[in-house]
Amino acid sequence: MYDVIIIGAGFAGYSAAIYCVRYNLKTLVVAKQLGGTIINSEKVENYPGFKAIPGFELMQKFEEQAKEFGAEMAVDEVIGVVREKNDFKVETKNGKEYIAKTVILATGTERRKLEVKGAKEFEGKGIHYCATCDGAFYRNKIVVVIGGSNSAAHAALLLSRFAKKVYVIYRGAELRCEPVLSDQIKKIPHAELLCGFNITEVKGKDFLEKVVLDIPYKEHNELVVDGLFVEIGSVPSSVIAKELGVELNHSNEIVVDAHCATNVKGIFAAGDVTNTVLKQGITAAAQGVIAATSAYHQITGKTTHGAWG
Repeated sequence: MYDVIIIGAGFAGYSAAIYCVRYNLKTLVVAKQLGGTIINSEKVENYPGFKAIPGFELMQKFEEQAKEFGAEMAVDEVIGVVREKNDFKVETKNGKEYIAKTVILATGTERRKLEVKGAKEFEGKGIHYCATCDGAFYRNKIVVVIGGSNSAAHAALLLSRFAKKVYVIYRGAELRCEPVLSDQIKKIPHAELLCGFNITEVKGKDFLEKVVLDIPYKEHNELVVDGLFVEIGSVPSSVIAKELGVELNHSNEIVVDAHCATNVKGIFAAGDVTNTVLKQGITAAAQGVIAATSAYHQITGKTTHGAWG
């Protein structure tokens, strides 16, 4: 029996774990991938205390701290959470079952897939969803990044180290990433921004060879490319929450109150999976702390110094 089971091991999950164990709650973190999606970021520059640090290294520090305080970790995929009287049974893909008094959902988001003609056929054959993982395969080749967010900008900057040409294609009039990132891309001689364009189809034989644009670029609707990196946003990983009867909004985000509590007693949520107004590591970490404190209040009936009653 655990006091708290935290599903997810990113900013929110690890921060929740650190606070849970400091509250002397028996805590288990279950995640398919320790570290969350930030581990795919080559460089994080906006987390306080670190001028620049690889995402993987930053999450290692979170994990080490949580473990040092006493949090248990399980690398496994949660496939369901079932209420059993006043507790919750957490079921995993590897056939494990864990019981907890409370659950914190810190499941984050999943990459949104490119849904155009040919995209599914070329996944792993020229179409990728992780520049950090696959960028090095495109040394001296031509690549495209589709998207206009911070993650798209980071992908383009990383790929510019390997590729001889980097196109950044975004449907908006200008990139929506932080201005400093956009400025860095514009300074790269072999990088080119194509704003106001959409990819409508991808072509090739055994591997990706061309992307088709909705409007002509330099009198052509097709670009010859070797690789395409997709950074078009993400969707909340809220299927488990929905099956539990947790309230979701129109974007399938988990609806939480100021205490990170859901409409289901004993179920809390934190991070990018929630209806928070800002999807950032620092806000996810803060929500993880709030969720942990709320779980402590419910389990013990006690309040913490300086916290709500």
